[in-house]
Amino acid sequence: MSPSVPSRSARRRLAGTLCVLLAVGVVITGLVQAAPSTTPRALDPRIAAVMRKPDYRHAQWGLFQQDPRTGKVTHSRYADQFFIPGSAAKLFSVSGTWHTLGGDRRFVTPVHAVGQRRNATLKGDLDLVAQGDLTLGGRTRKDGTVAFTSIDHTYANDVPGATLTPENPLAGIDQLARQVRQAGIRRVDGDVVVDARLFKPDPGLDPVPTPLIINDNVIDLLTTPGSQAGTPAGLEWRPKVAPYHVTSSVRTVAAGKPSDINVSSSPDGTRIQLSGTIAADSAPVLRVSAVKDPNAFGRTALIEALQRAGVEVRAKAVGPNPVRRLPRSYQGAPTVARYTSPVYAQYAKLILKVSHNLGANLGICLMATSTGSTHCDDGFPVLATFLERAQVDRKAVQLADGRGGNPADRTTPRAMAQILTYWQRTPEARRFRTSLPVLGVDGTLADSCRSCPSQGKVFAKTGTAAGGDLLNDRLAVGAETTAGYLETRKGHFDVFFAGVNGAATPTADITGVLTIANDVADVAAYLQQQAAGGH
Repeated sequence: MSPSVPSRSARRRLAGTLCVLLAVGVVITGLVQAAPSTTPRALDPRIAAVMRKPDYRHAQWGLFQQDPRTGKVTHSRYADQFFIPGSAAKLFSVSGTWHTLGGDRRFVTPVHAVGQRRNATLKGDLDLVAQGDLTLGGRTRKDGTVAFTSIDHTYANDVPGATLTPENPLAGIDQLARQVRQAGIRRVDGDVVVDARLFKPDPGLDPVPTPLIINDNVIDLLTTPGSQAGTPAGLEWRPKVAPYHVTSSVRTVAAGKPSDINVSSSPDGTRIQLSGTIAADSAPVLRVSAVKDPNAFGRTALIEALQRAGVEVRAKAVGPNPVRRLPRSYQGAPTVARYTSPVYAQYAKLILKVSHNLGANLGICLMATSTGSTHCDDGFPVLATFLERAQVDRKAVQLADGRGGNPADRTTPRAMAQILTYWQRTPEARRFRTSLPVLGVDGTLADSCRSCPSQGKVFAKTGTAAGGDLLNDRLAVGAETTAGYLETRKGHFDVFFAGVNGAATPTADITGVLTIANDVADVAAYLQQQAAGGH
């Protein structure tokens, strides 16, 4: 009798159990391996000084630098050993999605009129068919590019300094509603339904991608200090969609005192409460709260947008998404509106610049849909096939998500260099390279090395994996990594990896993690300067 095949959910549970064991086992193995291989070039003394800092006493550094044209290796330190990559793993998932969909792929989200038209009245439903559009117009500038900030709003609850882009998060929904009106429909004697059958949300991916995404499936909550200490803080929030309601008891405290704002919500996420304090001299503080039912949220948002556009909908705006009303197909159901996204390369730029976790995980699901599957797990074989064609040693990469946040995720420095080398051989080399954070310029590297000689000459994806060390009241930094390109002379780029696993901060303050990130960025800068002949 052949052994039974575990169910999809059972495989996920097994993977979750094994992740813990692998995380421990790989680290232990790493600590007893042989010394780093001999490098063709001596290590820059500034790099050696960074590695000798007390924060790295029990840590392990990896380095790899190579000329992709000649294959010459400049630096190699544990190049073939597994490292926790953190979000640098997005180099693999985004590359696979880009290759599978195409950099110029646009997502076209249609609205179908299902039923009979009688003059300006639709006797039936309007069905919005979700296509996996990451922003649905919520970040799209007038020139068709996608807006981002150095610290994305999706990180607002964890990283200080997160800010909003100015674009309207309901822009795509509003555009669809106006098009319905322009199609001649003034009344809908039926319902509005979100068709989210493109793929099934996979709880094994965190955050969980959904076929319909509005404002990254979060509510933005912006608190500003009152006029003086003791006064209520100001509050702005978006997008305003029923039945979501936000209240705040945040009070203003004296200038110089800490700001501490907490967010809680009802089980369904529709009642949001802010509490805590904000200093009188504080900049606005951003927090977010999750949209727990994106399809119901999107349905209500579209009904409200239709009403703003002058289209009356008979159905109540607030309620569950009536999926039982969906037809088997839309043959014979005219398209009365469609929203067309920017090209995927713009979304890739967003994902890589700000380390957008939802977008990276979404790529796994979109690769699955390219095979006709609705199961996100089926995106991994697509990614595996791509990596082999890209001449990446697939056995040197372990991935259980697209964002680099699963405990099983591992890669070697050399494998990172291989995916970066792949892009250098393609016509889209420059477009991919400039999609990465640029040292001292933008993205997650915007605040590093702003005035050093390497500013604008390092293009790299960063990665962080950190958690609380309760035993020692500090933060354990499992990984701080960066991988990308060093401009060694005009128009010539080496591929590189620089990262540390197993570091620790002196205290539980998150600024300690940022210090380690700056150290890794400095190492990248020193590699660039040494290669360019600056030291």
